[in-house]
Amino acid sequence: MAGSTSPSTGGASRRSVLAGTAAALAAALTGCDSQAPPATRQTSDDAKAPVVTGHKPRGKDVIDVVADFGAKGDGRTDDSRAFARAYAYAAGRVWDHVGRTVIDVPAGTYLIRSPNALLDAQGGKLKANGLRFRGAGKRMTQLLFAPHRAENAYLCRNEDSWANVMFEQIGFAAATSGASFFYSYSTGQAQDYRFTECEWTGEWTYGVALDGSNTNSEMRWDACRVGGAYRKAFLYSGLSQKSLSRPQQDQFLNYWFNDMKVEYAWGNFLEFPYGGSITCRGGSYIVTGRRPDDSGDYGRTSTFFRFPRGPHHDSVQRFHAEDIRFEVRDPDTVVIDCAWDSGTVHFNDCDDTAQAFKSFAEESSPHRYRIGSQGPLVRYDSCQLSGQHAYEAESGGSGPRARYDMCRFRNHAQQDFIKGSGDRVSFVDCLGA
Repeated sequence: MAGSTSPSTGGASRRSVLAGTAAALAAALTGCDSQAPPATRQTSDDAKAPVVTGHKPRGKDVIDVVADFGAKGDGRTDDSRAFARAYAYAAGRVWDHVGRTVIDVPAGTYLIRSPNALLDAQGGKLKANGLRFRGAGKRMTQLLFAPHRAENAYLCRNEDSWANVMFEQIGFAAATSGASFFYSYSTGQAQDYRFTECEWTGEWTYGVALDGSNTNSEMRWDACRVGGAYRKAFLYSGLSQKSLSRPQQDQFLNYWFNDMKVEYAWGNFLEFPYGGSITCRGGSYIVTGRRPDDSGDYGRTSTFFRFPRGPHHDSVQRFHAEDIRFEVRDPDTVVIDCAWDSGTVHFNDCDDTAQAFKSFAEESSPHRYRIGSQGPLVRYDSCQLSGQHAYEAESGGSGPRARYDMCRFRNHAQQDFIKGSGDRVSFVDCLGA
C-alpha cells in the first residue's frame, strides 16, 4: 500500500547495521568472550509479536462440501446451500482475524444457482486473513454458476473483508451467459489472491472485477487456463461502482501471470484504466473467435492487454510480458492497446508471428500506443512481430519514446513498420522483411 514499507533490515538504518557488523567483527578478531551490545534498531510492524486474544475455535480445520455439508456434485442438483454453509462455517472460525479452515471440493460437477454462494463477504464487517478452496484437479472439480439473472451476479464477493485467499485445481464455468466470477472491493483489506491450476469457461461479463480506492493488490495466477468469453475482461481493474473517489483508484499493484494458457473466444484479458504493476511470463495467448456483436466500448476488437487512460493520481503504470507466444488470428485481435500517460511497457522474447502469413497480417496493427510527453516508455527486446505497430503522439515532448532492440519484423521493412508517429521510435540491430 502507498506510504508503507517493510525494509529487509527491519527498519534499521544503514549506519546502525554497519555499526553492529563492525562491532561483532572487532570482537571476533580480538578474541573477546563478550560481544559489544547490539546496535539499536527499530522493529517493523510486520516483525512485532502478535497479541493473541480469545480461544481457538472448535471444529475441523479441513472440511468437505460433500461429506460435511451434503453437496451432490452430480451437475443437476443445486448445491448452492452446501457451499454457502461451508463458507459460513469457515467465516465463523476466524480467530484474531486469521482464517482457520480449508474447504475441500472433491471431484464432481457442482451446480450453483445462488450468487455469492462460494464466498459471501459483504459490507466489510469481517476482517480476516487466510481462506483456501481446494479442488481435486482441473477438469475434475467443476463449478457451474447458473444464477437466474446474470446482471451483477457474482459467484464470489469480497467487500473489504478477506486477504490471502487461495483457489487450487478448480474449474469455473458460467452456465448463465453474462454472469461474473469474483467481485473484490477494497479500501485496504482485500488483497493477496492466488489461483493455481484453475480454469474458466463459459461466457462471463467479468472474471475478476476490482473496485475501491486502495489495495486490491498482490494477486497471482499460476498454470491456469483462461477460456470462455468476456463481455468486459477477465481481470478488470477499477470498476468504480463503490469507489469513494475515482482519482484515488491508483493502488492496483502487483499482478503476476505465470505459465498461462490464455485461449478464449472473444473479449479482453486484462483491462487496467487506473494503472498497475503487471507481469506476464510464459505461456500461449490466443483469441479463437470474434465478438458476436458490436460493443459500445470495444467495437469488434478483442484485446489481451487493454490499458486506457482513467482519472487517477500519479500511480505506478508498469507492464512486462516475457516469453509469450501470441496468435493474432484476424485483424480484430489486438495484443496491446495502451493509452497510459506515463510508466513503462516492455515486451521481451515474445512472438506474435504465427499468423503472419495470412493476407490480413500486413495491414494489421496488433500493438497500439498513444504516447504523451511523459510516456509511456515502450521497449521491445528480441521479439518477432507481425503487421505494423501504431503510434499516436500527443502534443508536448520530443524524441523517441519507444525502442526496438534485435527484433524481427515479418511483414514490413524497418522503415515501414511504424504506422503513425514514427519520430517517437528508434531501432537497434533489427531485421525487416
